[in-house]
Order: sequence, then structure tokens, then C-alpha cells
Amino acid sequence: MKAVRRWQHYYTPATVEEALDILERYDGQARVVGGGTDLLVETRRGLHRPVEAMVDVTRIDGLDRISEEDGCIVIGCGVTHSKIVKDPLIIAHGTCLAESCGVIGGPQVRNVGTLAGNVAHALPAGDGTIGLLALGGEIEVADQAGMRWIPLGVSFKAPGKSFVNRFTQIVTRLRFRPTGPNEGSAHHRVMRPQGLCLPIISMGARVRIDDGRIADARISMGPVGPVPYLAEPAMEVLNGGPATQAQFDKAADAALESVELRQSKYRASRGYREQMVRTWLPVILERASQRAAAGGS
Repeated sequence: MKAVRRWQHYYTPATVEEALDILERYDGQARVVGGGTDLLVETRRGLHRPVEAMVDVTRIDGLDRISEEDGCIVIGCGVTHSKIVKDPLIIAHGTCLAESCGVIGGPQVRNVGTLAGNVAHALPAGDGTIGLLALGGEIEVADQAGMRWIPLGVSFKAPGKSFVNRFTQIVTRLRFRPTGPNEGSAHHRVMRPQGLCLPIISMGARVRIDDGRIADARISMGPVGPVPYLAEPAMEVLNGGPATQAQFDKAADAALESVELRQSKYRASRGYREQMVRTWLPVILERASQRAAAGGS
């Protein structure tokens, strides 16, 4: 086996400014790392070009916590999946995110992997990413020009490729508007029996119910294309309609008409994925609607 040259230096900066200065000093020869559960494995396999240094952003002061700011739930880039799964604020007001982070890998992976890393990795079926996309999440990007919030959905470029430059920029925080009264969310993952590989299909939903009708809905899916997908045709079917099984089935049909499901010899056929969407998307929408009717979660 051909030896892979790995990094020579590993930094744990205490501030965003320090982290950005290190990246600038290495001029493209250093890259950001979070939990490293995907990056380190892929680097050993030679899937990333060698760099001189890794810049670990999980120990930056203040970015290892979950908080409420300006009407949003804010998640620092150092927050692990395990912390998200157990957080009362997210369980109550971002249920689909807690559910999606809870099925990533095994306990060891969830204990070190971060949601920011999941987002930055930009896989079409990153479960945490799917949950955050359903909630209408945003990400904060920092570079030498400053910090700015951008919609999560515009940050994806291609499979495993983000618009965030990992050699010059940092995903510092993530946020979403919490579900309120008459709102609910849900997530479901279809996976192979061993459960530790990428999902066959991952879906999330957020709905708001007014007088028995769907006032607003968001549906996220993956892998159904090169990037995590917001199923807008299905959302249009739901918005303004009744919260019924028939309407949820129509939404599943609309979602399937707007995507090209992946055909995989080893993971799942296109036909099987289609059946899973028809089976589980209505279930997720029903679950989210029941949570909305129960007062929101």
C-alpha cells in the first residue's frame, strides 16, 4: 500500500481570530478539522490532498455550547452530536435535529463528531445536515473579512464539496428558529441492518398547523442528488392543504417526481429507495403534525 503523507502540525486555537491567523499563515497548506470522524479516515485513504497542518476548532472559547440568541437556537462548531441529542432545548424545539444526530454512526462517533463538521463535509445524506435543513438552518462563516450568516441550503456545491473554503474559512456556528406552538418536526433514516454506514434514505420535516390545515412545511431529503435536497414541490403540495394521510401521500408523490433517486449495487436499488420514500415520508409528516397538534416540539 502506498504511504500517504499526513499533516505535521496540529493546532487547537482558543479564538476564531487565532484559528484564522494560522490558516492565513499556512496559505492553503492547513485546513480546518472538527471532530475528524470523516476527515481523518478519508485522509488516511488518500482522498484529500496532503496539508502541513490541521486546525482543530472544537476548543475555541464559547463555541462548545448551545444557546438562545435573537430568537434562534445557536449551536457552536464544537458541539458534538451526543450533546445535541441530549439537549433539552433542541429536544423540545428542534426535535428532528435531535433525532437525526442520534442515528449518526455509533456512540463513539457521536461523542466526538460535530454537527458543524457534518455540515462542512457536505455529503448528500449527512443525517445532521438533513435535520438542520428541515428546520431552515443557517450557518455562520468566518474569514479574514469578518463573519456572516448564510442559509444552509446555499452552502452545498457537490458531493463532499462545500462553498465554505476549508483552507481559509471556518463554520463557527449554526442556528435555526425553534419550533413554537402548533409546530412540530420529525426525522427518519432508512439504513442497512448494521446501522453504521450512510443511510439509504434520510428525510426530515417541519410543519406548522393552523385550524387543521398546514400553514407551512419544509421537507429535506438525501441522498436524492448531488447535495442535500429541500423538496420544494412536495412543500407546495402541503402548504394550505389539510393535515391528512391523503395529503401526505400526495406530497410523497410530488417529492419523487422532482428527484432522481440513486441506483446502487451495494446499498439499495432505485426502486427500493422510491418505496422507502412512499412509505416513510407520510409517516414523518404525520409524526410532525401530531407533535404540532400536541403543542409543538
